[in-house]
Amino acid sequence: MELQSVGIKDISYPITVREKSGGLQPTVATIDLRANLPRQYRDTCVTTFIEVLNRYQEEMSNRIFRKLLAEVKDKLRADSAHVEMTFPYFLEKKAPVSGTTSLMEYTCRFTGGVGPDEDFLLTVQVPATTLCPCSREISACGAHNQRAEITLSVKYREFIWLEELIEMAEAGSSCEVFALLKRPDEKYVTEAAYQNPMFVEDVVRKVAELAAGHPAISWFGVGAESFESIHKHSAYAYVDSNDL
Repeated sequence: MELQSVGIKDISYPITVREKSGGLQPTVATIDLRANLPRQYRDTCVTTFIEVLNRYQEEMSNRIFRKLLAEVKDKLRADSAHVEMTFPYFLEKKAPVSGTTSLMEYTCRFTGGVGPDEDFLLTVQVPATTLCPCSREISACGAHNQRAEITLSVKYREFIWLEELIEMAEAGSSCEVFALLKRPDEKYVTEAAYQNPMFVEDVVRKVAELAAGHPAISWFGVGAESFESIHKHSAYAYVDSNDL
């Protein structure tokens, strides 16, 4: 019986990711790596997968993925190979008033395949703040706001930095969030969100406009989920470039 694919799943693996600033950031990824393995290679597949990961461990980027997967495919004489790699990525952010620095965590994902269905996808999951426009409109004072998560996935025709995708997502929110704020910063972000109310529908439209205008992006999908502060449910919206 021919198997559609075999490989390794949910392996935690140290990798290094190149930063836009020029540095290299060590992190730990959760990796799925598989190939449509010919029967005669069933005893050597795990060894091959680990050997290839070892070879590219020191720098992972969307530029490296094709090389990594092509090597897996060639070594195993497979028709195709696929990878999904999810990892935390940290950026240093300065608080808007005090300038206090802290590290902000973002979840990033590389997904790709080589072979008949070759495709590559970059995804960032970005925390943000949304403030309800109708709550602000009907309230004598204040408005309810909530933490949200914006997920932006893109296919690309040219190299694009994770930092660029994160910036696009944050630009679509009522306000960015920060890991560390002083009192003057809290005042700033609270008032900034109040002055920029956004439904989740507004968020995905704004991020979609930014993604559509980026010359390196050939396809995108944007989802926004607000973890409602006055409801038990979340609010959610999604759009992709096929709908434009």
